Amino acid sequence: MRIVVDAMGSDNYPHPDVEGAVMAARDWGDEIILVGQDGLIERELARYDTAGLKLEIVHAPEVIEMEDEPTKAAREKQHSSMHVGMDLVRTGQADAYFTAGNTGGVLVVATLYTLRRIRGVKRPALATILPLPKGHAVILDIGANADCRPEYLVQFARMGAVYAHALLGRDNPTVALLSNGEEPGKGSMLVKDTYKLLVADSSLHFIGNVEPKEALDSRADVIVTDGFAGNVFLKSLEAMAGMLFDVIKDEITAGLRTKIGGYLAKPAFRRVYKRLDPFEVGGGPLLGVNGVVIVGHGRSNGRAIRNGIGQARQAVQGNVVATLVEALAAS
Repeated sequence: MRIVVDAMGSDNYPHPDVEGAVMAARDWGDEIILVGQDGLIERELARYDTAGLKLEIVHAPEVIEMEDEPTKAAREKQHSSMHVGMDLVRTGQADAYFTAGNTGGVLVVATLYTLRRIRGVKRPALATILPLPKGHAVILDIGANADCRPEYLVQFARMGAVYAHALLGRDNPTVALLSNGEEPGKGSMLVKDTYKLLVADSSLHFIGNVEPKEALDSRADVIVTDGFAGNVFLKSLEAMAGMLFDVIKDEITAGLRTKIGGYLAKPAFRRVYKRLDPFEVGGGPLLGVNGVVIVGHGRSNGRAIRNGIGQARQAVQGNVVATLVEALAAS
């Protein structure tokens, strides 16, 4: 497998990006193509023992930065690491692309300049896998489309169902719509109108609305929402998890007795933290484009980059893009 890694993607590029690529090459033996400013990548690679690893550098002189306006940057920086990297996938020189870069930039470069949308796709959606107490669930959109129409969300549901089947092994995955109440009449006009369309779609196993508490209780395999609400929902979960661990840490260290108890419970806390850590997933797919594109957090560390590359590997192995093409053509 040949996987492209945007070495200029993360907030602290190229250190985490190169570190994660080295870890992935070592763990899985795939060929990793690091795309970006070759001088910076070479200096960073020199810090690691790369003997026997399949690592290649492809030069891209420009960088779409986090603060760049996506459409303008994509148009003016057509030699960016995003353009060059995704073009390697488009031309068949690589199997997948991973970046921890500007999400809007990824969307524009993928849809307008390189991979293009799968035929019939109205809007690509960014998905991720939520680690839940009773398993995992796919949630989408988590940030690619802040403003949506009901028909977009229906298509997100179809794409999410395909991804849940390919990545989580769910046959006939259950689909739910994120709302502020379980009743059909609850929610914004977007949610109400989408609900009606989902009920009428016989290709989906739609189980109705879910509030956040039901979403976190593994009520559905696929949770559908617009990109604005999905992004806020996901970031709220991450912030809440971090806050709870900080509060627990403060309380445990407040006295001798709790310190002793905390020391004994330390292995359990580590396991819980690992289950809730977003870096364990590493990234999510941009579903609806003609190629495997995985987008990670801008603040990713090396482990998160490595795990995001792992998501790319799974999407290639699960033949997600071809399955999406077939499923959307039949809908």
